[in-house]
Amino acid sequence: MASPRSNVPRPGRTLAALFAVLAALTGLMFLQGHPTPKLGLDLAGGTTVTLTAKTESGKNPPSSQMDQAVKIMTQRVNGLGVSEAEVAKQGTNNIVVNVPGEGQGRVVQLIGTTAKLQFRQAYAIADGRPAGAATPTPTTSPTGKGKDGKGKDGKGGEPSGSPSSTPSSSASAKPSTTATPRGRALSGALTAPTPNPSGSGAPSANPSTAPSGTPSQPAPQVPQQGDDLSAVDDKAVVKQFEQLNCYTGDRRVPGSNDPNRKWVAACDQKEESGRISKYILGPVQVLGEDVSSANAMPPDAQQGQASWSVALKFDGKGAKQFGDVTTKAYQAYQANPGSPQAQVAIVLDGQVVSAPSINRGAITGGTASIDGPPDSFTQSYATDLANVLKYGALPLEFKQSSIDEVSSTLGSDQLKGGLIAGAIGLVLVVLYCLLYYRGLGLVAVSSLIVASGITWLSVVILGENMGFRLSLAHIIGLIVSIGITADSFIVYFERLRDELRAGRKLRPSVENAWKRARRTILVADAVTFLAALVLFFLAVGGVKGFAFAMGLTTLIDVIVVFFFTKPLVALLSRTAFFGKGHKLSGLDAKRLRRTGADASGPAARTTSQEV
Repeated sequence: MASPRSNVPRPGRTLAALFAVLAALTGLMFLQGHPTPKLGLDLAGGTTVTLTAKTESGKNPPSSQMDQAVKIMTQRVNGLGVSEAEVAKQGTNNIVVNVPGEGQGRVVQLIGTTAKLQFRQAYAIADGRPAGAATPTPTTSPTGKGKDGKGKDGKGGEPSGSPSSTPSSSASAKPSTTATPRGRALSGALTAPTPNPSGSGAPSANPSTAPSGTPSQPAPQVPQQGDDLSAVDDKAVVKQFEQLNCYTGDRRVPGSNDPNRKWVAACDQKEESGRISKYILGPVQVLGEDVSSANAMPPDAQQGQASWSVALKFDGKGAKQFGDVTTKAYQAYQANPGSPQAQVAIVLDGQVVSAPSINRGAITGGTASIDGPPDSFTQSYATDLANVLKYGALPLEFKQSSIDEVSSTLGSDQLKGGLIAGAIGLVLVVLYCLLYYRGLGLVAVSSLIVASGITWLSVVILGENMGFRLSLAHIIGLIVSIGITADSFIVYFERLRDELRAGRKLRPSVENAWKRARRTILVADAVTFLAALVLFFLAVGGVKGFAFAMGLTTLIDVIVVFFFTKPLVALLSRTAFFGKGHKLSGLDAKRLRRTGADASGPAARTTSQEV
């Protein structure tokens, strides 16, 4: 049987728990290093970029494709956590993107990224310099001979070893059979890529298993024969591959982003350990359109994952196609572990993000992972990449026509005027509560202060973690919510005063009034929250920001009334000032019965023997 005191309210504990949570949130706010809210485009300015669509014919793109591009860009900017950004079509072939805050070039660039994702099997891999070019940074081989990345004939080839290598592991492999250093795991079924010829822990680097070459033999930049290139029937691509220099200029090789081309030459997207590789890639095996979801994943030491990654999930069609291409790659690995065909290149907008070796079996589960070196695959890069892939590729390619930093669209006078209006409204509510409820009005004032504090903490923390930015529309929503919050206090106070008018004592009246008031408060707040929710999903721009602010403050109102206002009233009812009904407390039973009789007539006078 429950203890008689088990149902006794403990308002002190409730208040202590609330202030402990507020203290923790305050500490988090200061730990983040930004105790003030981030401001939106209209209050703080931002970055404006104009993107111009490019078509193969040079004509204006179809309106439907431009509308689709605007929709995808809007989804991307929201997915990146940037609030109050604006994406609008301008003319027939321009899209203008406005992002709050200065220095948002990275965000704008990702918004306009085409994000065409392709999976292609590799057929040749080499250092990203043209045939015959010398590799920089000479080093010393274990034999003491100078090594600058060239063979005896002076042609550029793969490095033949590292100072820590042994002679038995320093064979120079042909580019067609050399794994790229950007080979990374696609899923848990994969390990590290087939190593490069530096010989660091590589079975394929042993001369007994390497397809060709010894340190004394020249390493031609592109093999003219062999199993790997025998299938490449496009001489123009082979020549393009020979002459390609990935170390200078734009790494987007002409034609590398065209999914209809059977053979393409491509460069690494990022440099790793001072090296960039180039590839000859076969036909597209899987398209990004078949990716159903993409999520950024943190490093996992237990799985040997040292960097952030992007976890992909394919739809039914994509899972089958991905299983087929990894089966082909694994068969190539079994036949020759050093074969480039054992690698599947992940190509984003014509550049190779990674090219892992499929050396543990085909992947048929419909999932994959994109990762890379920790210095380039950071949390922000993985998050941005996941977001642009999540919402699909743009139907058109865009180039940046202009990018500018813009000032706030509202002057300081407008902002000051809005804040003054909010302050006036708050002062009027405070004066009304003090004049009408007297001492009890102090509870309403302190509740408004606590609600304001929680709102401030929420806005600052959301700004740091979700990109929330305070605009004028949000400020208007917060000002309007002052009245909504005050309504909740008034409902409870009036129920309490009704109990006292009926002749009941204060302490039991506090609980009886709360039982009657809380349902009304919850119903009223639920209606307001639903209205804000519907408005948020149906509206755009400033109206959407207004709805968000109103919904946020409605939730805060519930928290304050349940965890501050009611427990504070319960504590004050135990004091002599309120408990004995001082005439300035606002809970003077005689005065309440008298005012009630004056308002409702003698018939309203009721007495009760209830305690």
